[in-house]
Amino acid sequence: MIKAIIVEDEKLARELIKNYLMDHPDIQITGEYEDGFSGLKAINEFKPDLVFLDIQMPKLTGFEMLEVLDHKPSIIFITAFDQYAIKAFEMNAVDYLLKPYSRERFSLAITKARERLDSGDVDITDKLIHHMDKQPESIHRIIVRSRSKIHVLPVDELCYIKAEDDYVMLYTRDNKFLKQKTMRYFESHLPPEDFVRIHRSYIVRLNEISQMQLYEKDSYIVILKDGTKLPVSKGGLPRLKSMLDF
Repeated sequence: MIKAIIVEDEKLARELIKNYLMDHPDIQITGEYEDGFSGLKAINEFKPDLVFLDIQMPKLTGFEMLEVLDHKPSIIFITAFDQYAIKAFEMNAVDYLLKPYSRERFSLAITKARERLDSGDVDITDKLIHHMDKQPESIHRIIVRSRSKIHVLPVDELCYIKAEDDYVMLYTRDNKFLKQKTMRYFESHLPPEDFVRIHRSYIVRLNEISQMQLYEKDSYIVILKDGTKLPVSKGGLPRLKSMLDF
């Protein structure tokens, strides 16, 4: 038997999946969930073989769930309109269902999922995340894990970012969070009118800067509103001056 979970906020959509699954008695639905948080918890706890995952959901989207999954099941994505997603699925051979979908299209996705399960391909989720990271849209929130808790961090609360080897540390006024993303990712996805990379190890929100001071000959630092001092590299200085009209 293939253990499966449905994560979909629309009841009719969940019922349709269960109806179509009557043609596939080897797939057993062990749970259904209406939002990303409860679905994430269930996937990590029950470790299903297969997940039917909607993209647009309250609390956490399907893509945001991927970033914090411990268990990596085979996933059939469900979407109504996300063209970037479809392009990514096709490039990485990820199964997806574009609403509205037929019983025949559903069966084709099930066949592909069975093949992936048989082949033991567990890297497809990471490939999808990598591909989506290259899309040009600005982000407005960041999903972070702190021990067993998942936090939704609005970009508006972000003060600065510091590189930490293969991770970054995200600093807010009251807290800090470790995230497995690159500085390049944040440099290209944070709103460019609000953030600037001042150093290979630092990205800062412009309105958090209180002062810019000469530290040594041709060497500057910025002082943030909370007193934090950050170095400015020779490469970062022109960008910073341009943003500040200095």
